[in-house]
Amino acid sequence: MDDSQIKDQDLAKLSEEEEAFRSSIGTMDKKGKRQWVFPKKPSGRYTVYRSWVAYFLLAFLVIAPFVKLPNGNPIFMFNIPKGEFIIFGFPFFTSDFFLLAIGMITTIVFIVLFTVVYGRIFCGWICPQTIFMEHVFRRIEYMIEGDRPKQMKLAKQEWDEEKIRKRLLKWTIFSLISFFIANIFLAYIIGSDALLDLVKEGPATNMSTFLGLIIFTGLFYFIFAWFREQVCTLVCPYGRLQGVLIDKKTIIVAYDFKRGESTIGRAKFKKGEDRRALGKGDCIDCKQCVVVCPTGIDIRNGTQLECVNCTACIDACDEVMDKINLPRGLIRYASEENIESGKKFKFTGRMLAYTLVLIGMMLSINAFLFNRNDVEVKFLHVPGRNYKIEGQNISNVYQYTLYNKTNDDLNIEFKLKSHEAGSIRILDGPSDIKLTKGNVQQGVVEVRIPLEDISSYKEPVVMVAVDEDGKELDEYLTSFSAPY
Repeated sequence: MDDSQIKDQDLAKLSEEEEAFRSSIGTMDKKGKRQWVFPKKPSGRYTVYRSWVAYFLLAFLVIAPFVKLPNGNPIFMFNIPKGEFIIFGFPFFTSDFFLLAIGMITTIVFIVLFTVVYGRIFCGWICPQTIFMEHVFRRIEYMIEGDRPKQMKLAKQEWDEEKIRKRLLKWTIFSLISFFIANIFLAYIIGSDALLDLVKEGPATNMSTFLGLIIFTGLFYFIFAWFREQVCTLVCPYGRLQGVLIDKKTIIVAYDFKRGESTIGRAKFKKGEDRRALGKGDCIDCKQCVVVCPTGIDIRNGTQLECVNCTACIDACDEVMDKINLPRGLIRYASEENIESGKKFKFTGRMLAYTLVLIGMMLSINAFLFNRNDVEVKFLHVPGRNYKIEGQNISNVYQYTLYNKTNDDLNIEFKLKSHEAGSIRILDGPSDIKLTKGNVQQGVVEVRIPLEDISSYKEPVVMVAVDEDGKELDEYLTSFSAPY
């Protein structure tokens, strides 16, 4: 075998090794065994910004179920067993399912459009998994076990007094936080008042609820103490969706390979040399972007499934660039198109159009959801029943349907708004309509209007539902049959 064949084989082997990341996951070896990730503690401007966002969202998560709005409702509650939902203080029930369905569809479309333009910013900045992992559990781990080198040393260390003490302390704190999170989520389901009652009564009288809390505590502990980043790489469907949603114009956390590789590629830093004159890229192969990554990938290989756009690699690279007096931004928020063309990030017309669509969708769904009446009433002609002449009056029979969308019980009356001389009489159903919260009630009414007030064989009439104080809750326009 001559030298050229040996060289070709070496190049092929090198190319195969460089492309290996595309057919493997950074947290597993070739045999599929878990490779534990020990990310270096991040620092930098983006880490600070993300911390502010994370702590605000965490504070809101903890406080929100205990805050009561002026109408007496919490900000959010999702009581799935009872079919009661409260969103921004507005109650929704099973009768509003179509509204919730529209909201879910809008949310899905919003996520798709948002990802097409802004990539996985949600994963890095807002996702609960990332926030809890990186800003709660990982921070505790750093405080107890130290940074990356100390954690790696402790993992290889024998089970001596130090390791047992640190691990037990960490596991105990993780368990307590997991139990706390389980209680917070329970408050979103049953309400804060019910949760406080359960706490006062104790687990002995609410054993089924307590067992549910223990199960969810175990689930949270399993996710944040052991499963960790594999939630993003193996379980979460969004990470796989982003592979088909992003394109060359999508904003992602990207490595500027043109600047980093230049003509002859990466090279270790040497003081005093002119790297650009020698054709060396700005990347000095320090691997700080790799050791700081919470999913164990090398961002220099390009966009990957495991990348959650957490910006830790940006901060790590910027810190190195500052030390060697090179411009920041070797790793930055940019699109593939920006990198290839060598242009800086620019808010394009496409991004503006998508953003306006996203804002419009959110405003529309909010208006649609929250501008509905507290009570919805419908009047439909009873099939097979025609008008009836009674002296100087004409009567029609309607079936009514009432929806109570409040958290209060209501006493309802019907009035004929369009024809003051007319009247409404209940034929089938309770004479005093008491509508309990979140319920639907039906019945039959007879509407009577003087003949002299009717000018068409399909007379438009407006019927209203009023409460015991005479306040109009909802109105319904329908037709009234008459002999014209």
